[in-house]
Amino acid sequence: MSKRFFLKATAMLAVVTAMGTAHAQSTPIKFQLDWRFEGPAALFLTPVAKGYFKDAKLDVTVDAGNGSGGAVTRVASGTYDMGFADLAALMEFHANNPDVPNKPVAVMMVYNNTPASVMALKKSGIKTPADLSGKKLGAPVFDAGRRAFPIFAKANGISNVAWTAMDPPLRETMLVRGDVDAITGFTFTSLLNIEARGVKAEDVTVLQYPDFGVKLYGNAIIASPKLIKENPAAVKAFLVAFTKGAKDVITNPAAAINDVKARDGIINVELETRRMKLAIDTVINSPDAREEGFGQIKGPRLSLMASQVSDAFNTKTRVNPETIWNGSFLPTAKELDILPKPAKK
Repeated sequence: MSKRFFLKATAMLAVVTAMGTAHAQSTPIKFQLDWRFEGPAALFLTPVAKGYFKDAKLDVTVDAGNGSGGAVTRVASGTYDMGFADLAALMEFHANNPDVPNKPVAVMMVYNNTPASVMALKKSGIKTPADLSGKKLGAPVFDAGRRAFPIFAKANGISNVAWTAMDPPLRETMLVRGDVDAITGFTFTSLLNIEARGVKAEDVTVLQYPDFGVKLYGNAIIASPKLIKENPAAVKAFLVAFTKGAKDVITNPAAAINDVKARDGIINVELETRRMKLAIDTVINSPDAREEGFGQIKGPRLSLMASQVSDAFNTKTRVNPETIWNGSFLPTAKELDILPKPAKK
């Protein structure tokens, strides 16, 4: 073997070793959002942009989604390692697919309350949940608020509601046009979409589910059992880095929206900043969230939700709350202490 060949081979080996070491130090995580790159996506895009995931030796890619159900199934299929999804959608998947081996589990609560609301124009005369009896409601068939409406109806004595289905972009248009009396949707999505169609916020009745006896949890970070089993350290590192980024977003939503715009240049920055602030005020920094602690859940409330979802969604088997949640990867109490105290009135 010539000296020149030996040196060349040694150099190549060093490069390959260095590449292998670098790869070994960074764990790839494919993350599936529940929806498009709108304001709340900043919760995940900001820690990417600020390098918090990279500092935690994670190579995180965040993709836009088209609904919580899709996020759950994509993590279950192994296409994605982690995701962001409505807890009710996760419960439904578990209960309807008891024999599926790779059922995702929730590892951190982000929306402590469901963002679901019923919204109507005030000129319709709808002021309270009781006014919805006998009315025509509209929402996409997979909408979280529509799926959970039986729970809302039972809590408020609502009966004889007729439903109209439509694609998501038509929901608020049909309300403004008068095709339906009310709609269900996430408050921070539909309210701003109604405004964008020329209706002032003060002319809209918003009946938020949490305000009317429905204490469902909202969206959580979910992870595949495969990732949890094979790399639990990566799950924990992800949640710590995410929490650090979430604190930045909550502290300065306007700055965080720039990270969303970097991924989708056509967003309306002012609108998405308002959407992010509305999400923070209604479901992230809610009274329930401050009581339970950011990222965390309460066992009795989770069990009640599991029972309610089993009934309202008419699932194949009953939801077992013990298989839905794994809080063992949560950051420390000090790291989770990111929610600002409410302003004194």
